[in-house]
Amino acid sequence: MLVLLPPSETKSDGGADMPLDLGELSMPTLTETREALVNALVALAADEEASRIALGLGPTQADEIERNAKLWHSPTRPALDRYTGVLFDALDAKSFTAAQKSKALARLAIGSALFGAVRAGDPIPAYRLSGGSKLPGLGTLRSLWKPELSQAITAEADGLIVDLRSGAYQQLGPVPDAVIATVLTEKPNGTRSIVSHHNKHHKGLLARALTVSRTEPTDVRGVARVASKAGLRVEVASENELIILTA
Repeated sequence: MLVLLPPSETKSDGGADMPLDLGELSMPTLTETREALVNALVALAADEEASRIALGLGPTQADEIERNAKLWHSPTRPALDRYTGVLFDALDAKSFTAAQKSKALARLAIGSALFGAVRAGDPIPAYRLSGGSKLPGLGTLRSLWKPELSQAITAEADGLIVDLRSGAYQQLGPVPDAVIATVLTEKPNGTRSIVSHHNKHHKGLLARALTVSRTEPTDVRGVARVASKAGLRVEVASENELIILTA
């Protein structure tokens, strides 16, 4: 089973590992595109105004441009420790036991606009690039990553893929046969609506449940059983969709 998480715009600084070596990352078929994007971001960082426009940054986010300028030289740390935010707070990887950490390294991957997708243990630097960004001279990220990202993710998985990425990142590398999760809120009158605020939190809880589980689901019903055992209220909507319900 491969659980594919969305990245986050917020990332931890620093790291204790050596600078970026694309040869150390999983899914080596993506190396050429990764190198092109890293070089493009480094070059773009030399023009602060162009970086702000391309990356959608405000005037107080010069530090994000500086991160990109140092992509080849800044220290790295495992991807699971690099990304921060609501989903990763709910995943709570810092609380994993040694056995659970081993499962996380085997079961978790994280989507990335810059790297396509990385395994939880892949050493990466802090960077700024979103799924909807368009870099000068390179076109859209979607055009750069399709179809090789879809192929790489599929080849990386040994069995079921649970795709928890947001829509923008799913479009970079669609995985049609993956199980997806939709978070809905249910009102007292029975009506349901898409959740936005707590969406990442509940997907993080699902990712944690799938990571620490002693069983390894092979279909959406197996995913539902693991989620239910972890205290989530879920329904199977189809062979490829799990619904998580919140009050």
